[in-house]
Order: sequence, then structure tokens, then C-alpha cells
Amino acid sequence: MKKGLLIVLGVIVLLGFFSCGKYNGLVKGDEEVNRAWGDVQTQYQRRADLIPSLIATVKKAAENEKDILTNVTNARAGIPNLEKEASDIKTAATNAKTPADLDAVGARINTAIKITMEAYPTIMSTQAFLGLQSQLEGTENRIQTSRSDYNTAVKNFNVSARTFPGNIFAGMFGFKSKEEFKAAEGSDKAPEVDKLFDK
Repeated sequence: MKKGLLIVLGVIVLLGFFSCGKYNGLVKGDEEVNRAWGDVQTQYQRRADLIPSLIATVKKAAENEKDILTNVTNARAGIPNLEKEASDIKTAATNAKTPADLDAVGARINTAIKITMEAYPTIMSTQAFLGLQSQLEGTENRIQTSRSDYNTAVKNFNVSARTFPGNIFAGMFGFKSKEEFKAAEGSDKAPEVDKLFDK
């Protein structure tokens, strides 16, 4: 009887250790799913915080450069038609009678050359748009990676909770299968980023 009782107690102890191990594994898997979903939420928040600020910055840079280019164009309005100016200079050079007349023609030639050769201001908003594009791509890649990690954690948990004998312990301890990330309806349509610039 003592030997039989020891065997029964040994089996109970082994079952207890096995149950504890399974329970702890389910808890660990459940927490891994929660952590992975938290990472997805973190990336959503990053996108919500970052993208509107980047778009506002790019819009401001583009507006500023538009004003600069408008002012440069207006400053050049003194010689709106360089072909006509060239023709007028040629006529003035032909009709020049004194050294002062030739100096005036030379000054007009120098002005026309400067305006023609002057470098336009460097357009930096193009770089800002490229930076925005890179940030959009990077942000969406981070979100996709987090979603993928979440779905992997859900799969691992569900395998543990649904296979034998884990399914018995999951049922005993109230662990239910988790839902994988599913795209919202309509998210298969690409967002119209250009509309964000209209706001």
C-alpha cells in the first residue's frame, strides 16, 4: 500500500509540475501577445505624432521657397524680356556716339549677363519632400513589422493553447485563442497622401 501511495503521490506531483509549466507557458504566451500588440500601438502613435508634423514642416518650407522664388522673379522684372533687351543693347551700341554712351551700353550688357548667369536659389523643399517620403515609408515599414510580430505571437500562443494537452489546461485556466491582426475594411485602398497637403 505504501508503495502504491508513493506512486500515486509521485504521479500527482509530476502532474502538478507539468500543470504549472503549462500554465506558466500560457501566461508567458499571453503576455507576449500583449507586448506585441503594445508595440503595434506604439508605432500607430508614432505615425500619428510624426506625420502631421512632417507635413506641416514640408508645407512651410515649400511656401517659404515659393515666396523667395516669387521675390527673385519680381526683382528680375527690370529686364522682363532678355531677347528684347539684347536687341535694344545692339541698337544702343550701334547708335553710341560718345564714350559715355558706350559705358552705358557696357553697363546694360553687364546687367543682362548677371541676370542671365545668376544662379537661382537652391530649392531645399525638394529635399524636405524626399525626407517626408522616406519617413512615410519607414513608418509604414515599422508598423508592418510590428503587426507581423504581433501575428507571430498570436500564432505561437494559439498553437500552445489549442494543441493537446495545452488545450485542456487553457480551458481549465480560462485562456482563449487570440485574434490575429486583420486590416480594417477599406484599408486595401492606398491613402491619398496629397489630400493631407490640402488641410
